[in-house]
Amino acid sequence: MKILVCDDDKEIVDAIEIYLQQEGFEVEKAYDGEEAVEAIKRNDVDLMIIDVMMPKLDGVRATLQIRKESSIPIIILSAKTEDADKILGLNVGADDYMTKPFNPLELVARVKSQLRRYTQLSSQIKQDENVYEAGGLVIYDDLKKVTVDGEEVKLTPIEYNILLHLVKNKGKVYSINQIYESIWNEEAIGADNTVAVHIRHIREKIEIDPKEPRYLKVVWGVGYKIVD
Repeated sequence: MKILVCDDDKEIVDAIEIYLQQEGFEVEKAYDGEEAVEAIKRNDVDLMIIDVMMPKLDGVRATLQIRKESSIPIIILSAKTEDADKILGLNVGADDYMTKPFNPLELVARVKSQLRRYTQLSSQIKQDENVYEAGGLVIYDDLKKVTVDGEEVKLTPIEYNILLHLVKNKGKVYSINQIYESIWNEEAIGADNTVAVHIRHIREKIEIDPKEPRYLKVVWGVGYKIVD
């Protein structure tokens, strides 16, 4: 498996490389966020370790860009200890967070843990044909199960059906009336509040921050859509 290690401190990159290679991993190296984004495009990378504070493009913005194209596990490193940095990193799509200075053996253990989780999830997706994905949002329709970043989310039957309909047709915008008629199978008369309440509840369950949703987006004056 190939691990991308990105940090502007070359000594840290080299040290991490040594520990990862001892465990049999192949290592790709980058020294700023722009290089990391390009490395992901050029290489078949299985996991990324990236520092927050870097020139050109910081780790948070690089993670945000990479999440638009890839769902690989991402571990963020930072010299900062504030909770805000951890929360920001996780909000933009990182899977784990370590504060410098860190124990290299613990980092390797976390790499293995993230790869194990990711591999198990990918295997489950391949075994189930009726699986629909939008980034970290996955619906296993045969099981009537929804997960976000690997964690199961409990929805009511109506919420589930709305979300399934949108995810099956991700990227397409549906008006409130279209959603109502598809789910309730009747003419949409005064459906605005009914649909809006269910949409709000779905957001509260699948989004880290419902005010800044990653998946369930509103297109003002038109309707709603699901995006990766």
